[in-house]
Amino acid sequence: MNFENEKNNRAVMVGIYEQGGSDECERSLDELERLLDTAGSEAFARVTQEREAPDTKTCIGKGKIDELAKLCEDNDVNLVVFDTELSPSQIKNIENEIKNADVIDRSMLILDIFAQHATSSEGRIQVELAQLQYTAPRLIGKGTQMSRLGGGIGTRGPGESKLEIDRRRLKTKIAALEEELKRIDRNRMTMRSSRDRSGIVKAAIVGYTNAGKSTLLNRLTNAGILAEDKLFATLDPTTRKFALPEGTEILLTDTVGFIRRLPHHLIKAFKSTLDEAVYADILLVIIDASDEECTEHIEVTKQILTELGAADKPIIYVFNKCDLGMPEHLVPVMNRIADSDDSTVFISAKTGEGVQEFSTKLEETIRLHCGKTIETFKIPNSEMAAVNKFYENSEVKDIEYGDEFVTITALVDSKIKGTFKKYIMSK
Repeated sequence: MNFENEKNNRAVMVGIYEQGGSDECERSLDELERLLDTAGSEAFARVTQEREAPDTKTCIGKGKIDELAKLCEDNDVNLVVFDTELSPSQIKNIENEIKNADVIDRSMLILDIFAQHATSSEGRIQVELAQLQYTAPRLIGKGTQMSRLGGGIGTRGPGESKLEIDRRRLKTKIAALEEELKRIDRNRMTMRSSRDRSGIVKAAIVGYTNAGKSTLLNRLTNAGILAEDKLFATLDPTTRKFALPEGTEILLTDTVGFIRRLPHHLIKAFKSTLDEAVYADILLVIIDASDEECTEHIEVTKQILTELGAADKPIIYVFNKCDLGMPEHLVPVMNRIADSDDSTVFISAKTGEGVQEFSTKLEETIRLHCGKTIETFKIPNSEMAAVNKFYENSEVKDIEYGDEFVTITALVDSKIKGTFKKYIMSK
């Protein structure tokens, strides 16, 4: 569903919360409203209910369902978005009660936004795969015709129902998309290996959606990528070279933004893209310092980085949008970060304020954690296999083959330097 093409694009948001959780529910619905705006829809009303657990049939109780149905009917609302994950049967049951409105959940809305914003071939494949893996059971549950996904003459098995045919087509389509993503991932790994051999330090710009990651990359490198005040404006990773104050070049990569409850299928489908953080030497965690919920955004970012296996990287916390002012409750957060080993800088990527200090801090951090030096090694011919390790893990500047030794000059990191320490030629 593309909400931008709907004549009536008003939506009702539905949230449930346990006792004492109404404030948190409202904050989550605030974010859901921003997601709707990004998708091209208007949040018309909110319906909330306190419950110990979601109703297994309709998520909310019978009285609230009746209230929701009347609200949609009286106001010609054609979309209902639940701020929680719905099962296929729940969607079907709710739509049986609400006759003329589509019912989706938070994850399906996020997937729709990704579908709208995917521009590259890889991005579109990743989004389509995630949509099929997550929404296909729900679409089938609604009786939606899936014939557009492929098939035709020769695909119908004897005695198969329409539902069975649709499921088989979906399974085939998903397998084809997964295979295509594996091919793309192999190409990306080849590119990463090339970058590794070059010896250039890699920094990944990560953080909550709409924190200003793309704006920062544009400020530093004139990348010219889209930077809008909307959630998930950037999906495809963009890598640019950036010269540090002392002239050393590094690679900066902008990545897809994070958000609460980022759909699991989306993380899985975008693995090759999100792995930019895994393979980076250093992480730049961008935070919207003007956002009242920035502390929670930091925790979400940390959680996703942990899930990706990238939380142990050197990190610089970059508090952006400081020109808009910072909430008072941010002060203790700053103190906690300052007391740890993490680096912190305050900038405005939009105005350029603090960017010079950021560049200096980045250079210091790279020098401390990612320092690479040019060394010359004298390797005995009996250990020629070691030469391959230099080509695989460093940038070979010069090599000379002698009767007894191979002399290699290369830009190496501390790991390679330590492994072949005994072969380093004194200067």
